[in-house]
Amino acid sequence: MKRTLTITTFLLIITHLQMSAQTGQYAEVNGLKLYYEIHGNGKPLVLIHGGGSTIASTFGRILPELAKKHKIIAVELQAHGHTLDIDRPLSFEQDADDVAALLKHLHIAKADIMGFSNGGTTALQIAIRHPQLVNKLVLASAAYKRDGMPAGFFDGFKNAELKYMPQPLQEAYLKANPDPKGLQIMFNRDVARMIAFKDISDADIKAIQAPALVINGYKDVILPEHALQLTRTLPNAELAVLPGGHGDYIGEICAENKSSKLPDLVTTMIEDFLF
Repeated sequence: MKRTLTITTFLLIITHLQMSAQTGQYAEVNGLKLYYEIHGNGKPLVLIHGGGSTIASTFGRILPELAKKHKIIAVELQAHGHTLDIDRPLSFEQDADDVAALLKHLHIAKADIMGFSNGGTTALQIAIRHPQLVNKLVLASAAYKRDGMPAGFFDGFKNAELKYMPQPLQEAYLKANPDPKGLQIMFNRDVARMIAFKDISDADIKAIQAPALVINGYKDVILPEHALQLTRTLPNAELAVLPGGHGDYIGEICAENKSSKLPDLVTTMIEDFLF
């Protein structure tokens, strides 16, 4: 019996092939064997995942669509996913320097940068420390001050244990690196970094000249008021506050509504901003 391939099925197959065709690679940068993937073609767009996350767990939903018009450079930072930890402090500043070194390694002089959550803070540090590399910024649920989170947020890290880490994030890590010790190391690193988190000065934020799109969830762990403050402090920024919680609007792996159309809307919004 002859079978007819519907357009929807065809597009699903193409999307699957795009994801399967990913070429994970490593670059030696700043003493770190940094894992990265390149997808698609076009203007370079760097994707920086959130804390405790991987490329797939943060951007798996929207990456295929973004790759249709961009050359995606997606990274997994120190101690995250495929990138193993090394004996040096973990900081947003160091992550920013690692991404900058990767772009130099790839001979990319300028790129758009998108970061989610901790990745958004890293994106800010890239713009502060390496402004010549940044074309435009997409800052998704990005924090730059401690008071940008609800009262008591940082107290929760004092007695943090791996068992409280969301199961989807644990599974995503182990899929990239099936080493339980590595998972514990990543967790410890991220907890220590959040406990030591310091405000980025308004002067440093005001010095960022790159156009920025700030995105936040209305029920986000990053307060909408903080996103508004960041938008008003940046010289050239726009703000979108969307329904839902942390990462729901990009279909992050912990998003409750897996069939939400919101990530499609947000992807269109990002495309409109970047072009």
